[in-house]
Amino acid sequence: MPENRPFVLTIAGFDPSGGAGVLADCKTFELHHVAGLAINTGNTIQTEKEFFEIEWTSLDFVLRSIKILFGNYDIKTVKIGIVPSLSYLKEIIFCIKKLSPATQIIWDTVLKSTTEFDFITIENKSDLIEILNKIDLITPNYSEIKKLFPNFDFKDNLLDKKIPTAILLKGGHNTKAIGTDYLYSQNEIFELSPNNTKCYPKHGSGCVHSAAITANLALGQEMRFACANAKIYIEKYLNSTLTLIGYHHV
Repeated sequence: MPENRPFVLTIAGFDPSGGAGVLADCKTFELHHVAGLAINTGNTIQTEKEFFEIEWTSLDFVLRSIKILFGNYDIKTVKIGIVPSLSYLKEIIFCIKKLSPATQIIWDTVLKSTTEFDFITIENKSDLIEILNKIDLITPNYSEIKKLFPNFDFKDNLLDKKIPTAILLKGGHNTKAIGTDYLYSQNEIFELSPNNTKCYPKHGSGCVHSAAITANLALGQEMRFACANAKIYIEKYLNSTLTLIGYHHV
């Protein structure tokens, strides 16, 4: 008998090196025993070491793709990666929520590549808050959280007021506690300590991490445990090779 795997969708860029974007996401989905679907937001020319250029997919094409996939599959969770603008992202999210209000959405807040190519700038804060109110989790690193929330207090600022979405602040650049992530919910902070403090950097590690969370949520795990289990997976991925391209394994 075939496995009854939940459907998950990645909406992200195409990286020909396979280390990031939809290729990395679908590798991660397969290892988590979920059925991965993909929509391409942009074709890149890059390697794991250097980014050259991107050709964005038209918003209309992406929206038509979303409608077709949601019309044919019961999609439990969606991960969104690189997009060219907040307005583009907003249209995607509102389309998903109109088609399937119960589908959980995770936004991997890739604002620029590791080689400093800017994908998106935060210009309209009202658009940003409107977007965050419609999704379930964002996964920024320390530089990204400062661009999203310039006055962000890393310890208790968000507990004093309603936050628009859950935030997983990744600890790769946490100078005080390297590798320690913080999951901020409406009224609690969960500290996710590293299982292995010695890890080797990987191209696309943020994509793999957020894709693992997306898969875990589709499998029915609560947010805290979905993030904790994804942390175990990403650490194995980081330590799979000494190079910038990693191997996926359970």
